[in-house]
Amino acid sequence: MQGVVLVTGVMAAGKSTVAQALAERLPRAAHVRGDVFRRMIVSGREEFVPGASGEALAQLRLRYRLSAATADAYAEAGFTAVVQDVVLGEELTAYVRLVRTRPLYVVVLAPDAGTVVAREAARAKTGYGGAAWTVPALDAALRESTPPIGLWLDTSGQTPAETVEAILAGRERARVL
Repeated sequence: MQGVVLVTGVMAAGKSTVAQALAERLPRAAHVRGDVFRRMIVSGREEFVPGASGEALAQLRLRYRLSAATADAYAEAGFTAVVQDVVLGEELTAYVRLVRTRPLYVVVLAPDAGTVVAREAARAKTGYGGAAWTVPALDAALRESTPPIGLWLDTSGQTPAETVEAILAGRERARVL
């Protein structure tokens, strides 16, 4: 795989682990972590949660523009850019338009909600809880409003290595442009 690979899905779907493992399998690759751009906002950050403000959406879209531009810069320098972020709903279509590099691959990790709950409980960081997203709400956003583009993988029963193998085997289905 050359160009840009977007690995998306809900929080705790395994995006970070799979994107890192995929980048490590490729001969010349960079792992672009979209959440880094969110964390760069030191003051005035507004999280994108249910019922979020227009400012939160603007910051989310800024994060996407920055990760897409970074991916393009790595690809222009001869690296395969493996971008990992939560890009759901119509924002996925918008993200695809942001990336200039071809080929562009989209991989959607879509484990079942029970698997996501278990993975969330087993990791150090937390993405769910409080007034933020719940697993069922974000899973519904993924399955009901995200366009069916790219390679969708139910990774519920897969190890990260098996998921990487499935991505490499299905790369032509993952290619969107």
